[in-house]
Amino acid sequence: MQYAHITGWGKSVPTATLTNDDLATFMETTDEWIKTRTGISKRNISHVNTSEMASVAAKHALAAAGIDGSELDLIILATASPDTLIPNIASTVQANIGATCGAFDINAACSGFLYGVGLASSMIKSGQNKKILIIGAERLSFYLDWSRRETAVLFGDGAGAIVLEASDSPGGILGYELNNDPEGRDILQSNFGTQMDRFDTESLDFYIHINGQDVFKRAIHGMGNLSAKVLEKCNTDINDVDFVIPHQANERIIDTLVSRMKIPKEKAFVNIADYGNTSAATIPIAICDALSQGKIVPGQTILSCAFGAGLTSAAMLLKWGERTTPINISEATLPPCDKTALELIKPAVDYFFSKAKAAE
Repeated sequence: MQYAHITGWGKSVPTATLTNDDLATFMETTDEWIKTRTGISKRNISHVNTSEMASVAAKHALAAAGIDGSELDLIILATASPDTLIPNIASTVQANIGATCGAFDINAACSGFLYGVGLASSMIKSGQNKKILIIGAERLSFYLDWSRRETAVLFGDGAGAIVLEASDSPGGILGYELNNDPEGRDILQSNFGTQMDRFDTESLDFYIHINGQDVFKRAIHGMGNLSAKVLEKCNTDINDVDFVIPHQANERIIDTLVSRMKIPKEKAFVNIADYGNTSAATIPIAICDALSQGKIVPGQTILSCAFGAGLTSAAMLLKWGERTTPINISEATLPPCDKTALELIKPAVDYFFSKAKAAE
């Protein structure tokens, strides 16, 4: 039997940082207000397309695994904010890393990365593939109405990637669970898509809508329920979980989730303060940060869970392998940015605030 092990990892985060104090320069908020409600201190704003961040993260993951893009059997890219709908942006990454394999995008919102890992691990265990690249990448700043505080403070841009490889050694991805709650599909959404009237300029005013209270309740239920299911499927007791990497949407959601699951808070990795919610990119970025901080060690049993628009949810249990350091280091970087985060978002800020004022 083949097992699917994580052998490479990498991330790409834009250099332009938007702090809570920056947000307070154009909206009614404070650093304390945002931090106490979300745990977020800052987020990154991209000056490049989603595919470019994804490509840099992919190059780092390939280097860490010690393989070349030409060795890949498949690329799965999870995103809700692609550069283009046609073609998929996995094909752009494929071209950028020199791969010759199947490549496709999936949109399961914030759960997308775990959806991709689940699919990839099944393909490896079936013997269909040997080496698969899974990427989570988002440019959510594209969707934001900066006059709407309830969403403008939450999201950031970034990308993360892993390489899954087939191995005869037991461990790796032990099991996964995927689910969707369509009754909640309208509480977190954007109207971007073919339902728009392309001849009406008003249709261009798409942005993320969110019902925070409903999302909070359903997120905890969805992640907690699927985590329990995957633990049961893998015959693993919650006390045998060494480390938890949850979706980074809101620190209060994470705190409530681990408390209800009776997991000590120190076992849960939290890095939302530095990135905000980067949707499908949160978990792969967290994996990279946890490794660089020495919090993932060989042989650990790790639980990861996520939820997102749809409302999707996912959970995964894995046994980390022997290596926690990269085989090689890539020098791939994003092109320099000559603007501050405030300068990058200024056209959108001016547009949405003028529209909000005109509607008063």
